Amino acid sequence: MEPNSEITKEKYGVDISSIREAQVRIDPYIHKTPVFTSGSLNDMCRRKLFFKCECFQKGGAFKFRGACNAIFSLNEDQADKGVVTHSSGNHAAALALAADLRDIPAYVVIPNNAPNCKIENVIRYSGQITYSQPTLQSRETTTTKIMQETGAVLIHPYNDVRIISGQGTIALELLEQAPEIDTIIVPISGGGLISGVALAAKSINPSIRILAAEPCGANDAALSKAAGEIVKLPETNTIADGLRASLGSLTWPVVRDLVDAVITVEDHEIIEATKLCYEVLKVVVEPSGAIGLAAVLSDSFQNNPAWKDSNHVGIVLSGGNLDLGVLWDSICGL
Repeated sequence: MEPNSEITKEKYGVDISSIREAQVRIDPYIHKTPVFTSGSLNDMCRRKLFFKCECFQKGGAFKFRGACNAIFSLNEDQADKGVVTHSSGNHAAALALAADLRDIPAYVVIPNNAPNCKIENVIRYSGQITYSQPTLQSRETTTTKIMQETGAVLIHPYNDVRIISGQGTIALELLEQAPEIDTIIVPISGGGLISGVALAAKSINPSIRILAAEPCGANDAALSKAAGEIVKLPETNTIADGLRASLGSLTWPVVRDLVDAVITVEDHEIIEATKLCYEVLKVVVEPSGAIGLAAVLSDSFQNNPAWKDSNHVGIVLSGGNLDLGVLWDSICGL
């Protein structure tokens, strides 16, 4: 396939060259995650599915790729002062782990309603936690205060070219592992993951389809695509706690131009897909990570003639950090 010459760093801040540079930079530190297949799920979907298991990535989620690229892109003066971010979970843990590998401080602002398992991951990786109120304004204000006090470098969870480039390495691996893929379905929230995947995949194969999977209770990307501009929701309501952010200034242009469609699914569909990942794939996936399977099983995908030629579908299982306390309690109570 001829590379897509319309995807340039000048246009999007990231291109195939920055993604390949990220791949080289992070290669000593990340896991090259496996691709799983399932005959049973293929039969259910009437397509061949390829599951890119980022739930097996270090830190339990794809976020480690971007965090690692950002951390190891810093010069020594920047690194000495450490890094700071605000995140409800997976990015926080990923940044703490990457900073720990470089032996620099990581200051992490976490909303006080974040899942316990994700907070515990940050602590496990030596991140220095400051709690904020569960609003974007509180998160950003607290982060700014830490930056002023420490001089730490801000690593945004998704609106950062280093993050986007790192996440794009998923597509490089996936298309090497399963080159027959004609469609990739990716969870969407702030857009760092799908931006990197779309930029890499469409640079390699301009005809590949990139579809976003989004909860109905946090459907800002679908509304933004329909409106032709960023739409922000006053509130979100979904079990997929990792998919509640809004698109950023760097990710929106990529979503606008290179994401072919957004498929929205209800929480009950996400829960069913999560169960299938457990029961059929035998893989622990958090609801945010299972939404791609929910999308491909949905009526809006299965019955849409636009996707009738999507016969070899890559699905990014983006993370596996899930609080299992309720499950264990129920088992112990049997």
